[in-house]
Amino acid sequence: MSTTIDKAFEALYASDDGSLDTAASLLAADRGADGELARRGEEFLRTLWGRGWQPADLARTARRELADEHVRLLAALIRTETAGYGRLPHRWQAQLDELDDAAVRPADRFSYATTVLELYRLLVRLPRLDAVGPVPGEALPPATVGEPRMLTRIRALLAKAEATGYPEEAEALTAKAQELMARHSLDEATLAAGAPSPETPGAIRIGVEPPYEQAKAILLDAVATANHCRAVWNETYAFSTVVGFEADLDPVELLYTSLLVQGTAAMTRAEAEQRAGGRKRTKSFRQSFLLAYANRLGARLASTSRRVAAEAPSLLPALASRDLAVTSRTDELFPETRTTRVRAAWDEAGWNHGASAADQAGLHPDRRSLRDGGAP
Repeated sequence: MSTTIDKAFEALYASDDGSLDTAASLLAADRGADGELARRGEEFLRTLWGRGWQPADLARTARRELADEHVRLLAALIRTETAGYGRLPHRWQAQLDELDDAAVRPADRFSYATTVLELYRLLVRLPRLDAVGPVPGEALPPATVGEPRMLTRIRALLAKAEATGYPEEAEALTAKAQELMARHSLDEATLAAGAPSPETPGAIRIGVEPPYEQAKAILLDAVATANHCRAVWNETYAFSTVVGFEADLDPVELLYTSLLVQGTAAMTRAEAEQRAGGRKRTKSFRQSFLLAYANRLGARLASTSRRVAAEAPSLLPALASRDLAVTSRTDELFPETRTTRVRAAWDEAGWNHGASAADQAGLHPDRRSLRDGGAP
């Protein structure tokens, strides 16, 4: 059995599909190899955890490179492997919950073996990534029960903003969420100034997938920067790594995701207006829309953060110290980053509509609604 597996796995490192077909035939003929085949797959996963990969990263890559059956097979393999740990690192359970449904095994053994080998060939060729958290099996910090009340409030506000059909209401709800985030960062700086803690900046990965991934990466960078974090885009593997203090990371992901949902909805409405006027929907319109949306929102988010920080000038040194720590940590993780020129066709109508949509997601709510925590 082990001889069959070893011989078949030689095809994982070959460049031709003919070797893979031969290997699949060997595995299909040896029913006793199934258990060992699955065990080897779990070993590949454990190796990748140690090389910086997380479940969401693997699922995202498999969706880009392979077919649905490979993604479902990967999901089942990840669930089986991670079930053996008493506790998982923070955010891993949420990633597992997002995986595709359990694999449906093909009717014939050759097709199944081919699917497995194609997946494993992808896994063994993945490079090392910079670690953004502990690996399953390592010592983990004490588990927290539930999420911070502030994060729950932000989540609720953004969910309402996404659901409402009234732009003015979405504007006020999104604005309130950003101001809560800015005030929370200020509170964290207050605590750090009063009693410096040993906490250092951490990091998370957030998917930034096609289409229009450059515009999405710019939007995420704007959200991160306005909230005392830094974002580094990895175009090859369709994610950005956001570096920041723990209290800021989840809110940044929430706000980015919500603004992307709201921006896409606004773009769809703008396209409908364009079609009603006799113009066909174009790729350049959508690219320009999202780039303008990201550009204008970045300025507005930064303005809100500066306004909130100015309310407590004595804390500016503490905020600056935390920003410096985040920048230093980013430089440690990514010593060879480079800037990328935006690749997009220009469309004036798309840009104007995108800027207008960003303005409608304005970030200056009524102060009284912020104090009482109620809906605008």
